[in-house]
Amino acid sequence: MKRKVVLLAHNIRSLWNVGSFFRSADCFGIERILLSGYSPIPPRREISKTALGAEEWIPWESVDDPLVAIEHARKSGYRIVALEKKERAIPLHSYTAAEKIFLIAGHEVLGVPEALLAQADDVVQILMHGKKESLNVAVAVGIALEHFANA
Repeated sequence: MKRKVVLLAHNIRSLWNVGSFFRSADCFGIERILLSGYSPIPPRREISKTALGAEEWIPWESVDDPLVAIEHARKSGYRIVALEKKERAIPLHSYTAAEKIFLIAGHEVLGVPEALLAQADDVVQILMHGKKESLNVAVAVGIALEHFANA
């Protein structure tokens, strides 16, 4: 089954991480990317360098209000899933993905804001086995997109 996946990237500081989102979106066939908060948007040389041009064909848009985007996705039948380390989080490897996923990724250090987390149907996390407690947001999103594309 080919899942429909939309990525909402909220308050991502790094242009290179945003570029990586485009490249991963191309690899895993996601529908589109929504950029909100202070996430940088194309065209930017740094985004293009990491995306290798994927920002030219992956549908994307800048959204003023991520809560409105979430509500629109919910009304369109998407399951709202936040990628975040929280007590209620389900390990990504054991998460059974719905047919339509609206994935929320947040700030590289601060994560997904509570207002957006409160709207999530589910929260998933990548289990860490080393000493570090988190991954780079672009790496984490890539892992999540691979799971949703192939689960």
